[in-house]
Amino acid sequence: MEDCLEQCESVLSIAKEQYKEASQQEHYNNSEFVQSQLLLESAYNDLEKLNHYANEEQKEQLQRMKIQLHQMRHDMISLRH
Repeated sequence: MEDCLEQCESVLSIAKEQYKEASQQEHYNNSEFVQSQLLLESAYNDLEKLNHYANEEQKEQLQRMKIQLHQMRHDMISLRH
């Protein structure tokens, strides 16, 4: 579970960097931006799978991370429109 949470932190970091770049530029690297969104979705799905095997304390940690991933994905989608 710790490996998954660390991977999620890494994905969040990548997505935040892409979001920052995209918000500062009119024309940004669309493929990297989209790839970041896909990584966020994949990480979220991995957390969903882990949730089935987690105890209550772990489920709380997973839920907090899922909220962060969801919010970042929402922010990226909102930026595009």
